[in-house]
Amino acid sequence: MTNRALILAALADGPGRLDGPLVARDTELMAAGLRALGVGIHDSGTGSWRVTPAPLYGPASVDVGNAGTVMRFLPAAAALARGPVRFTGDPRAAERPIGPLVEALRVLGVEVSGDRMPLSVFGTGAVPGGEARLDASRSSQFVSALLLAGARYDKGVTVVHDGPPVPSLPHIAMTVQMLRQAGVVTDDDETGRWSVEPGVLTGRCWTVEPDLSNAAPFLAAALVTGGQVRVPRWPTETTQAGAVLPELLTRMGAQTEWTEDGLVLRGTGAVHGLDADLHDVGELTPVLAAVCALASTPSHLTGIAHLRSHETDRLAALATELNALGGRVTETEDGLRIVPANLHGGPVATYDDHRLATAAAVLGLAVPGIMVRDIETTAKTMPDFPDLWTTMVAS
Repeated sequence: MTNRALILAALADGPGRLDGPLVARDTELMAAGLRALGVGIHDSGTGSWRVTPAPLYGPASVDVGNAGTVMRFLPAAAALARGPVRFTGDPRAAERPIGPLVEALRVLGVEVSGDRMPLSVFGTGAVPGGEARLDASRSSQFVSALLLAGARYDKGVTVVHDGPPVPSLPHIAMTVQMLRQAGVVTDDDETGRWSVEPGVLTGRCWTVEPDLSNAAPFLAAALVTGGQVRVPRWPTETTQAGAVLPELLTRMGAQTEWTEDGLVLRGTGAVHGLDADLHDVGELTPVLAAVCALASTPSHLTGIAHLRSHETDRLAALATELNALGGRVTETEDGLRIVPANLHGGPVATYDDHRLATAAAVLGLAVPGIMVRDIETTAKTMPDFPDLWTTMVAS
């Protein structure tokens, strides 16, 4: 949500503010990229970022790291800049899909050099816009990128998906909702088709919800240990993918309760397997797979072939690391089959993937001798994870 709010605030008609932004490597990369294009972003030091829009300009150089939102959202916005903008990133960024988005930008009138990272966008200060067809089956971020910047394109933008089902649809729903909150007229009534009319984005205050996907390892910790965890400020209504965690973990044996102080999840001593289509909430897969590996019954996680193109090939990584600990995990065409097994300790590689690191931490609560390699990779979305985890375990 933070990176969407940053883009919308940067393209707005007046100053804006983000209250409670997620402060992590991904969001800091987005803020740095926008600053490089001329946008003013000031950290108040009191939990708010002030954003002062300005005409975007190059030449500029942007480091996208390994952040999907940065490598996809920013080129679509940088197309509005006057001058060239060069995008580079971590080695894995060059392996992650962006081609369909690049081709769509070209159709909309943008000059782009390159089909993968690194690439350059040569802006003229305006984008004609119009309709673009693309295959977003490997990432919903292709759609969100065009919609977020599309209101500033001369003719707006209509995005038509042409391919297998789009994953992570709640993220597109979040994009559409936030555009409407910024005063943009959008149309998402037809499945696989989204339109944004040209117009002004209103500068406003964005109150950023807690990142519910980041809560996954903490909630899972309560389930696998038979303990209790409370997550404050859990929203009653949200478009976040993590909103399904209480339902999924309840199916796996947890008890959940909503109180005035937030969501409370309790473990019952039982951990059941899970048969679930995670196509819309694929980012939850690593932690859920870790819990499934500790379950008493088999699990089948489906609809997540697109995870092979995330920070790492998450399906291969999960199967490799869990099996190295004695697990019985099989990759399928679109997911994982996990059969109960007695796990043993050992090192767990994280592949520079924050979600794999938090999944390994969950395993360590139930399996003695787990050693998580490079826990610092959690800084991608939760730099204080090690301290939060240590505090939770100690309490």
